[in-house]
Amino acid sequence: MINPFAPIGRGVLAGLAEIGRFAAFAGRSAASCFAPPFFLGQFLRQCMAVGYYSLPVIGLTAVFIGAALALNIYVGGARFNAESFVPNIVVLGITRELGPVLAGLMLAGRVSAGIAAEIGTMRVTEQLDAMTTLSTDPFKFLIAPRVLAATLTLPLLVLIADIIGVMGGYLVATYSLDFNGATYLRNTFNFLESQDVVLGLVKAAVFGFIIAVMGAYQGFNSSGGALGVGRATTNAVVGSIVLILAVNYLITAFFVE
Repeated sequence: MINPFAPIGRGVLAGLAEIGRFAAFAGRSAASCFAPPFFLGQFLRQCMAVGYYSLPVIGLTAVFIGAALALNIYVGGARFNAESFVPNIVVLGITRELGPVLAGLMLAGRVSAGIAAEIGTMRVTEQLDAMTTLSTDPFKFLIAPRVLAATLTLPLLVLIADIIGVMGGYLVATYSLDFNGATYLRNTFNFLESQDVVLGLVKAAVFGFIIAVMGAYQGFNSSGGALGVGRATTNAVVGSIVLILAVNYLITAFFVE
């Protein structure tokens, strides 16, 4: 008789093998960031591509999320006569959760996909093999600058997103919900603690590392021409999103405990 558990076992073993390959790739990518030679020009170009050019989408996302969050908290709080807690919950939700998570998800769609497509195209056109033949390590020249840029710039983007998101909630609260502007800001600053901001920035740095490494991993291991590059791009986005949500829970649980 055919063993009904054999496909399950093969799937589990394949999944564990893929996790091991990704972990080894991530470790080599991280080590490449701290070992010479360093390609400063590549790093600065990636900071522009990952950080500066992502500002519009991060800003728009943050302002609308802050505005929608303020409206929903007001509606929910009104059921318990707790409308005054709107500024407190808005700033806490944005700095600890929504700011880093939504920024990470937006960059997963923009940056991780771009890295996977770029490196994947270089793989299927044998440019990576040519670099190795010319004694240029692809990890140091291509992957390390992208990993460093994403890890360092995403916390800055999240900090900007926190400010814009809080101001989005402020605008809705003052112009639509009849809150006093000075009171709203005072409650916001009095309730906010430094550890809330630090937690969000730590998450952002980890998410940036995940986004860059996942995109590079999928692109580096792509095959099969244009179809393989498209598949690698899709896998990079999906894998980044899943890892961001899972790691977000783990970091939150660690800080809470």
